[in-house]
Formats: sequence, C-alpha cells, structure tokens
Amino acid sequence: MDGTLLDLAFDNFFWLELVPARYAQLHGLSLEEARTTLMTRSRGTAGTLAWYCTDHWSRDLKLDINALKWAHRHLVRFLPGAREFLAAVRARGKRLWIVTNAHRDTIAVKAEQTGVQALVDRLFCSHELSGPKESAAFWRMLQQEQAFDPARTLLIEDSLAVLAAASAYGVRHTIAIRRPDSRLPPRQIEDYPAIDGVADLI
Repeated sequence: MDGTLLDLAFDNFFWLELVPARYAQLHGLSLEEARTTLMTRSRGTAGTLAWYCTDHWSRDLKLDINALKWAHRHLVRFLPGAREFLAAVRARGKRLWIVTNAHRDTIAVKAEQTGVQALVDRLFCSHELSGPKESAAFWRMLQQEQAFDPARTLLIEDSLAVLAAASAYGVRHTIAIRRPDSRLPPRQIEDYPAIDGVADLI
C-alpha cells in the first residue's frame, strides 16, 4: 500500500521530520539528538510487527502517534497513476488485494483520506496474520486466510525484503517500485524487475 499505491512521502515526512520534532520538543532535545535517539530505537524493532505498530510507538515515545497521523492526514495521497492502475486492473477482472504492514489505525487514516480500501477486493493487515510481510509466517497465514496460487500471483512492492520473502514462499511474479516517494529520485534496483510506479503497467 505505502510506497506502491500511496506516496511514501507522507511516511517519510511523518517519521523523519514530524515525530523527531515533536519528540525533541517533549524531551528538551535538539532535533539531531532526537533523530539519533529515534534511529537507535527503530533499529531494535526493524523487521518486526512492533516497527509498524502505532500503539508500540505511542507507548515508547510518549506521543499520540495515531492523533498525529489524523492531524496530518491531508498530506496522504496516491502516487501518480495509482488510482488509474487499480481501475485498469479491476476492468480486466483480476482480483486485487492489498497486503500491508500498516497498523489498522494507520489504515483507517489512509483509507479515510484516499478511499483506497474501496478500490480493491480485500485488504490484509500483517498485524492480524502473526508476522510482518518480511516473514515466512505472514505468507503462510495469508494462504490460510484466503487461498491463492503463488504461481499465478503478482506482487508489486517497494520493500526488497518483502519481495525476497514472497519469492521464497513461491510468489512467481514480483516487481519492485523504484520511486515509492515522489519527492525522491528513482532507486537503483538490480535483483528484481523494477518500474518507477504502477502507472508504468497501465
């Protein structure tokens, strides 16, 4: 969802600019001190559900992360051509799923702002499937929740770690996103077929 359909610019602004600024203000730190502290804490949870959990970060940072997201929801937007891509896929009669590591609180904010959840058939949240998308457990639980044929499935994703986990599970078709954040230049990706954004597939 984020970095594939929705612009990762929001998340990068939120976690790299807004949260450090609020944390610095709360604890009487400089912005650089706050960023260093948050970077250290985030490393300890990378690749786990806690890393994506708004409840975890609200408790850990003593900030109301969900309230901050609602207050800045006007910055959430689709990546260029993403809405048109979903319409084109649906017009071909293909099943459309979102599989996301986003916490349900975050999904609520982004669905309210963009309507993205109404444009797909199903949305699966890793917090309800026992592991992040980077784990084998997620893909096993997804299969139990809603059977799918990995050999006939296409996963479009900005995270290379997620693409690796999906490929290891047997998802045959994978495409990486080079420009998950519209403010940044394309990334160099060598291990997977890559596109700048889903609009390239229309």
